[in-house]
Amino acid sequence: LTNAAALMDIKSPIWHPETVEDVFDHTYKEKEGPKPPTVIVWRNVLLMAFLHTGALYGLVLFPSASVLTWIWFLACFVFSALGVTAGAHRLWSHRSYKASLPLRIFLAFANSMAFQNDIYEWSRDHRVHHKYSETDADPHNAVRGFFFSHIGWLLVRKHPDVIEKGRKLELSDLKADKVVMFQRRFYKSSVLLMCFFVPTFVPWYVWGESLWVAYFVPAVLRYALVLNATWLVNSAAHMWGNRPYDSSINPRENRFVAFSAIGEGFHNYHHTFPFDYATSEFGCKLNLTTCFIDLMCFLGLAREPKRVSREAALARAQRTGDGSHRTG
Repeated sequence: LTNAAALMDIKSPIWHPETVEDVFDHTYKEKEGPKPPTVIVWRNVLLMAFLHTGALYGLVLFPSASVLTWIWFLACFVFSALGVTAGAHRLWSHRSYKASLPLRIFLAFANSMAFQNDIYEWSRDHRVHHKYSETDADPHNAVRGFFFSHIGWLLVRKHPDVIEKGRKLELSDLKADKVVMFQRRFYKSSVLLMCFFVPTFVPWYVWGESLWVAYFVPAVLRYALVLNATWLVNSAAHMWGNRPYDSSINPRENRFVAFSAIGEGFHNYHHTFPFDYATSEFGCKLNLTTCFIDLMCFLGLAREPKRVSREAALARAQRTGDGSHRTG
């Protein structure tokens, strides 16, 4: 049962042919001969060093922050994480559900707070990741080790195959989405506003938090934590955990990543059924993003969530899994 064929088992009957853009391409072959030289992007190295140094300082300041600032920190973490998980990932990369204009605007603002490249670029790279997973064309190829798949891929020039395959993807749906293209056009401004200004200004202005603490805790520390939670999906969830649905692929079920990345750690399931809006067989269990999408559907702001039937997931687990599948 291929991923495309598995679409016939989803509960929602609506499916569009372009969904195959996120299905693994078995025809791709890595080029023979020596690999291209690794080119370090020193600007990114320095920026990441400064960011994580600032985040460590924010961790030192955390106990001195007020309770309201702690709550604001958590709210900013969840909001920005949803911009990646419910937005760039499940909505725009995989088109696993449909969102109304107000919800798309909300998720675009949340995505800018996450500051992980604009929605268009993030979604393009993620489709390339699924289509060419664990090959030279995968932007964060986990075969190259934990450090590379976690953060190293952002510190070096992309492999030529990543660029080539990304250019060949069908991205007309992203280009046709005015919210996506508006965010892309004003991305730098939106990042300054949402990722740094708003998280700092609110606690300072509303309840009198120290400007120093307001900047380093809910802005810098929160930003670094969301980044690393997302990166763990690329690294840890491709290396550690069980493979109950498909033992022939690297992605794993990793509960720690599921918790830290608000639902994105059920990665063996997700790579087996990338079109499933829940990215997990178990609904809202350790999956705040699925709860959020369910709530949006209940409120009428989202619709047509694609879902693999329980029977199809069980059949796939019995046929290709590693024997670790559990039903609850």
